[in-house]
Amino acid sequence: MKRLTLFALAITFIATVFAAKSPYQAVLQHSKIRGRTHGPNVCAMQKIQGTDKKYFTNCKQWYHRKICGKPTVISYECCPGYEKVIGEKGCPAALPLVNIYKTLGVVGATTTKMYSERALLQEEIEGPGSFTFFAPSNEAWAALPTEILDALVSNVNIELLNTLHYHMVNKRLTSDDLKHGAAFTSMYQDFDVHINHYSTGIVTVNCARLVKTDQQATNGIVHVVDRVITAITNNIHSMIDTDDELETLRDAIEAGGLTSLLENEGSYTIFAPTNEAFKKIPPDTLTRILGDPVALKDMLNYHILKNLHCSESIVSGSPLETMQGTVLEVGCDGDKMTLNGKAIITEKDKLGTNGVIHYISELLIPDSAKTLLELAEGSVVTTASKLLTDAGLNDHLLGSEAVTLLAPLNDAFNGKSLTMTPDMKKLMRNHILKGRLSSKGLYHGQELETLGGLKLRVFVYRNNLCIENSCIAAHDKNGRYATMFMVDKVLTPPMGTVMDVLKADDRFSTLVGAIQRAGLTELLNKKGTYTVFAPTNTAFSAMPQADLNKLMRDPKELANLLKYHIGDEFLVSGAVTSHTRLKPLAGDKLELGMRNSTVYVNRLPVVESDLMATNGVVHALDKIVKPLPPKVASDQADRSEIIRDPAIKVGSKGMRSGCVGTMRSFAGLYDLLNLDDDDVMTEAPE
Repeated sequence: MKRLTLFALAITFIATVFAAKSPYQAVLQHSKIRGRTHGPNVCAMQKIQGTDKKYFTNCKQWYHRKICGKPTVISYECCPGYEKVIGEKGCPAALPLVNIYKTLGVVGATTTKMYSERALLQEEIEGPGSFTFFAPSNEAWAALPTEILDALVSNVNIELLNTLHYHMVNKRLTSDDLKHGAAFTSMYQDFDVHINHYSTGIVTVNCARLVKTDQQATNGIVHVVDRVITAITNNIHSMIDTDDELETLRDAIEAGGLTSLLENEGSYTIFAPTNEAFKKIPPDTLTRILGDPVALKDMLNYHILKNLHCSESIVSGSPLETMQGTVLEVGCDGDKMTLNGKAIITEKDKLGTNGVIHYISELLIPDSAKTLLELAEGSVVTTASKLLTDAGLNDHLLGSEAVTLLAPLNDAFNGKSLTMTPDMKKLMRNHILKGRLSSKGLYHGQELETLGGLKLRVFVYRNNLCIENSCIAAHDKNGRYATMFMVDKVLTPPMGTVMDVLKADDRFSTLVGAIQRAGLTELLNKKGTYTVFAPTNTAFSAMPQADLNKLMRDPKELANLLKYHIGDEFLVSGAVTSHTRLKPLAGDKLELGMRNSTVYVNRLPVVESDLMATNGVVHALDKIVKPLPPKVASDQADRSEIIRDPAIKVGSKGMRSGCVGTMRSFAGLYDLLNLDDDDVMTEAPE
C-alpha cells in the first residue's frame, strides 16, 4: 500500500511539473514542493547572504546552496497571492483582491504607491480598466541617483507621471504572457517595454528583474521589479555612436563593416570595450588587427552574443555562443558580472531597441585573430613559446605562413635542459609542421612533414591522437593563419630502427647481445610496428648468474623470452589506459596499465617510455617481464562488483548527483518526497 501511495505521489509530481507553463512557473513549482512541509502555499526562497536578493529555488540551486558563487540562506515564505492566518500552518488564505493602487501597498511597493498619488495616477489605477503595472520596489527607488530622483519628484505632473506610465501596459499580462523576446506597448507615448524570460525562470522587463510576480488585482496585475526602468529609443549602434567612451570601438565597427548589423532589428548582447581597454593592447598587435579586415571582424563578433542577456539573468557561469562562432563564459561573482571568469564588466544593462550593452575594461581577442606566438603567450605553453623564439623561429610564428605548431605543455619540459644548443634549435624546428592542419582531419599512419624536413607519423588510438610520442592534449587553437596543437610531451623524432635505438643506449648492451644470440636482429631491423619492452642491464643483472648463463646458452629459450617482450603493434605511452592488452610475439597477452603517469606492463613499471624508432617504439624496464598468475573467476566477486557500482545507487546521493528539472527516476522522486533531513526552516513564512 505504501509503495502504491508513493507511486501515485510520483505520478502526481510528474504531471504537476510538466503542466508548468513557463520556466518561471517551473521554478515556482519547485519552490512550492520544497516548501510544502511547512504548510500549504509555502515557497522555499534562496537569499544571497549579505544582500537583499531573493530567488525562487530551482533544483540545481537547491543542492548547490549557491547563487552567483555566493552561499545562500533558505527561507520559507508565502507563495505569490497567499498570506498567513494566525494559528494555522503555512499560508492558507488567498490575498483579497483589491485595485492596483491598494495592491501596491499589499506587495510592499509603498514608494511606488506614494509616487502614484503624487503624480495624480491614483484615480486611474483605482478605476476601471485592465492594467499591468511593473512596479519598482522601494529599494529600486532608493537606488536612483539623487539628481535623477529629485528631477522626477520636482516635476510630478510630467516627468514622474511619464515614468510611472512607462511602467504600465494597458492590459493584464501574467508571467505566462511574458514570453522571451516579447515587446509590449507601454502607456507612455506608445514606447515598448522589452521582456526576456530565461530558462532559469528569471523574467526581466527592460533588464529589471521581476522579484514579486503575478500579484492579482481587481483591475489588473502587479509585478514588482528591482529597478526603475527608462524609455528605450535608440538602437545599440546609435548608443555606441554617441558615447565618447566608445570612440575607438565606433571606429573599429565602421572599419569592420558591422554598422548595418547593429542598426537592424535583432536581440544582441554587446560587450563593449572602452577606449582604455583598447589602449591596454600592445600597439603592434592592435595595428595588425585593425589593418586586417578578417581579423578585425572576428574580434568584433567575439564581443557580440547572438541573444540578449541582461545581467540579472546570470545566476551562474555558462558558455554563450558569440557571433564569431566560439563561446564566452558569462557568469557572476556576487553582484559582479564576469566574463571568462574575470570581473571586467564596468557598466551593465545599457538597453537599446535591438540589444543590450555591457561595458568592459579589457579587449577580447579571439584565437582566430591571433598569430601563433599570440596563441602561445599567456597560455600553458609559454616555455615552448620562449624556446621557439630563442631558436629564431619568430618569422614562422608571427607571419602569415600556413603552418601547424606542436606546442608541448609547460610540464612536458620538467627535468629537461632548456639550453639553446644546435640540437635544441633543430628539435624546436621539428615542432612546426608544414601546412595548416586540423586534428579532426588526421588519420592513422599519416605522415606529416616538419620545417626541419622530418616525417612524423600519426597514431590514432581509442583514447588519444598522437604524433609520434606526443599526444594532443586539448582542442585545436586556430589562429589567423596557423593552427596550434597543444601536446603532452616534447617530441622525440624517430632516429633509426629499434636495433639502432637499443645499440645507441649503453643501458641495453646486454639486451643487444641477447637479441643477436637469439637471432632476432633482422626482425628488429626490418619494417614493422613493434612495441618493445626492453630490459636494461639492471634487469639482467638481477637474475641469478647461473640462470642468466643458462639462458644465454639456449638461443631458442632466449628467443621465446625476448619475444614475450615484443608486441607487433605500435603503442606509445599515450595509448595505454588502465586496462590495455598487447599480444606479444610469443606467450600470453601482456597486461598494460597507467598509474601516476607511469606505464606498467604485467605490474612492472616502465622506467623510460617512448624511445621512438622508425619501425617501433621502445619502453625501458629494470626487470624481466614474467607472465602473471592466472585469474580465478568468482561469481561472488562479480556480484559484489555489481553492488559496488555507483551508477546504480539510489536515494538522496544519487539524486544529488543528477539533479535535473523533472527528475529522472522514481528513486529520485522518492528522495524528493523525503526531505526532512535537508529542509531546516531558517525563517517562518511571512
